[in-house]
Amino acid sequence: MNPPTSSADLGTPPSRQLYPNPFILAAFLLVIGLIGIGGYGVSEYQGVQTLRNDASHRLDLFAAAVDGIINRYAHIPATIQLNDEVQTLMHEPRNPKRVNAANRFLEQLNNTIGAIAIFVLNERGIVLASSNWNVPNSSFVGEDLAFRSYFLTGLAGEVGRHFAIGTTQGEPGYYVSHPIRDQGNVVGVAVIKISLNQLDKAWDLLGAPALIADGNGVVILSSVPEWRYSALAPLPLDVLVESKLNKQYNNAPISNFPVQLDQPMDANGEIVRMSIPVAANRRPNAASDMLVHGRMLQEPGWRLLIFSDLRSVRGQAFGHGALAAIATGFVLLLLLVMDQRRRIIRQKLEAKELLEEANAQLESKVARRTRALTDTNGRLRKEVAERKQAEQTLRAAQDELVQAAKLAVLGQLAAGITHELAQPLGAMRTLSGNAVEFMKRGKLDVVEQNLGIIARLADQMGRIITPLKTFARKSPAIPAATDIAHAIGSAMFLLDQRLQRAHIQVHNDCEPGTVIAWCDQNRLEQVLINLIRNAADAMNEAPQRELFIQARYNDQGQIELSIADSGCGLAEDALDRLFEPFYTTKPAGEGLGLGLAISRDIVREFGGELQADNRPGGGARFTLILPSPPKENP
Repeated sequence: MNPPTSSADLGTPPSRQLYPNPFILAAFLLVIGLIGIGGYGVSEYQGVQTLRNDASHRLDLFAAAVDGIINRYAHIPATIQLNDEVQTLMHEPRNPKRVNAANRFLEQLNNTIGAIAIFVLNERGIVLASSNWNVPNSSFVGEDLAFRSYFLTGLAGEVGRHFAIGTTQGEPGYYVSHPIRDQGNVVGVAVIKISLNQLDKAWDLLGAPALIADGNGVVILSSVPEWRYSALAPLPLDVLVESKLNKQYNNAPISNFPVQLDQPMDANGEIVRMSIPVAANRRPNAASDMLVHGRMLQEPGWRLLIFSDLRSVRGQAFGHGALAAIATGFVLLLLLVMDQRRRIIRQKLEAKELLEEANAQLESKVARRTRALTDTNGRLRKEVAERKQAEQTLRAAQDELVQAAKLAVLGQLAAGITHELAQPLGAMRTLSGNAVEFMKRGKLDVVEQNLGIIARLADQMGRIITPLKTFARKSPAIPAATDIAHAIGSAMFLLDQRLQRAHIQVHNDCEPGTVIAWCDQNRLEQVLINLIRNAADAMNEAPQRELFIQARYNDQGQIELSIADSGCGLAEDALDRLFEPFYTTKPAGEGLGLGLAISRDIVREFGGELQADNRPGGGARFTLILPSPPKENP
């Protein structure tokens, strides 16, 4: 709210200023307070009633769920006595065959229904057969359970329903027992132990802390683990003695519940003040008022209690009371609004003038900024055009450098090529002279033989010249499906004489048609020639000269083509600078240091990579990572 404004600020004379009457102001505040308190009381009452109704509905749902879980298989013990194996076992308890047959029947029955266990006791309380007979350290067979209440009830000829904690595994369960009769006499008791784990999963139906207490008032199940096995009220001495004798709680210590609750509880429930632990190893919430609402579960004789926190109800009631007070004060706000109306209009006019002025300044700034952005955009376009031109120039220079490297290789191979062509040319010259002489003598059959030999020599020279023409051709890099073996074969053809002169043994593991890469074959051959020449140079002083060529697919589906030698290998400092332009490990005058840099650029144009390391067996190894051909769309 704005601070009080003087008459000079409003532009009105002092005689027109309104001064509130203190008595009217006090009465106004009293009315606001009474309405707020009344609204709080009404809202709290309605909220508690709604909470009771909601808790009662949720208790009904949960009680139905509990009844369904504990009574789902309660009829099973009554049917066990109808089984011939069980009846026979009652008469022949020491017959292993009868015991085994009864165990298997109970095991099969329990596998069908999914209870914790089903077992049969004789009239002395000894377990004769059990569904868990073959479970190590868990079998009930042979246990003396004569102290259990459910056994005593069944032996008395009645149906027993009791909660107890197991003495074998310490697992709580709901026991239902039924007498086994033979000609009207009780000869044993059939018992089913029903798991209560499903009830722990059903606490979410209540949406609030809750518990189930047995007929002794001991909490046997609870959504709050700290409440389990605590007594809602102090247990009488006879109950304590009986629970000790029948081991109902398996000697678990029975503590006192945080608050003592009335038993029985009326339909409206009971309001108690207590704190609810929120989780293990954490401090409990601050104490607050809780509405405790209960429901009796008639069949097992249990009590179901739900604890509803009243803080939300009272918070809502406080909000409603505050809202009522605010609504009452809204009338005064209307009066203040009317009084301030003229001031607001004047402020709007002033704000409008300021906004128009700021708008004009903003438009001026926007215009200046637009011009600056336009100029910047023009410069960026110019820079982009210059960059594209530079990239085109660089690519053209790179192509020229690649072509120059090819011609350099051809120049170095010229001596070998001349030797390969000189022999066929000399033979052709001799054979052609002989053919002329034989024609003069009329020996045309000999002339025909000489011309055939000349034709074969011409084909041989063509096979030498064709790879040279293909390698020397200047063409753009166009990727295509390339057989690695064919590219290696062309490179080896051009370097065959040099490798033979250097007495280098070649181990080529590449077979045609096995490894296909996506690249330009002509440029791949140039890279291979450069790497093979470098390998040959590295083995000049090596006592054993071997060249290893391998190609395979890696785990990513790429091709790894390696060229390795048996030379001296690469030094550690050379590995870091090996692909730098003009860096070379050869003696001065034997290399410019551009071959590996150009080769790596060519491989990267394919979308691959060129790597260098030392071979484990000695020598250097260069690995080309090449992409596979793209898969065709189906």
